[in-house]
Amino acid sequence: MPSFSLAALTALELAPPKLIDVAAACGYDHVGIRLLPAIPGGIAYPLMDDQAQLRETIARLDATGLTVADLEVVAFRSETEVAEFSRFFETGARLGAKHILVAAYDPVLARFMDRFAKFCEAAAQHGFTADLEFMPWTFVPDLRTAIRVVEQVGQANAGILVDALHFDRSESTIADIADIPGDRLHYWQLCDGPAEKPTTTEELLHAARAERMFPGEGGIDLVSLTRAMPTDITISIEVPTTELARTMDAEARARRALAGAKSVLLAAQTALSK
Repeated sequence: MPSFSLAALTALELAPPKLIDVAAACGYDHVGIRLLPAIPGGIAYPLMDDQAQLRETIARLDATGLTVADLEVVAFRSETEVAEFSRFFETGARLGAKHILVAAYDPVLARFMDRFAKFCEAAAQHGFTADLEFMPWTFVPDLRTAIRVVEQVGQANAGILVDALHFDRSESTIADIADIPGDRLHYWQLCDGPAEKPTTTEELLHAARAERMFPGEGGIDLVSLTRAMPTDITISIEVPTTELARTMDAEARARRALAGAKSVLLAAQTALSK
């Protein structure tokens, strides 16, 4: 069975030390840490600017035995420069992270690809992969585009991040996954959502950032997707549920998310054995 990571967005109200404690209590193997906001002014925990919390985070990792699967969110916009990430890389290395989530918000795709290539080179010096997440509202909106970008960038540590919600909403297909070279898949994100897809960008954004569903509780064909993905890479469980969080604490939500993910994996394994 793959290892499981508790994504930062599942319990974004928790600072990294507490997120690690919750993940350990629930039986996760890893955590994801959001050092940079997904949108300007969004919630993040910039440990590169808080040495005391960075030391506490490392101490909690050491005490629990958990590791950091990925760092978030490197959102490339038109003004983004690779040089600004030096302290981000240094902090990630101190945390022992493996992967960095990258998103393309630059409308000039050629410029993004040039900077992404340079980012990959810089990330490789610290042992990170740089994993491009395709999302319908970004300028890498689907899996086919992500495959093309990563192929053209040509960096050994460049990867493609498949998120179950974005995969479904972008009209990407299981056949597309078969076209991804195996060494480009380093980890993937699991959640669920209603079978009926949003019709506006605003609805897409709200669902993705605030209101997903626990694996197995929605209408996305997660079994087929799970069967198509490698079995030996980490699954990051990313299930923001802002409304439910008003009445259910982070640990209860994290447990429910992990239980759902394990049920989906079992269903996928059962389907394969038939």
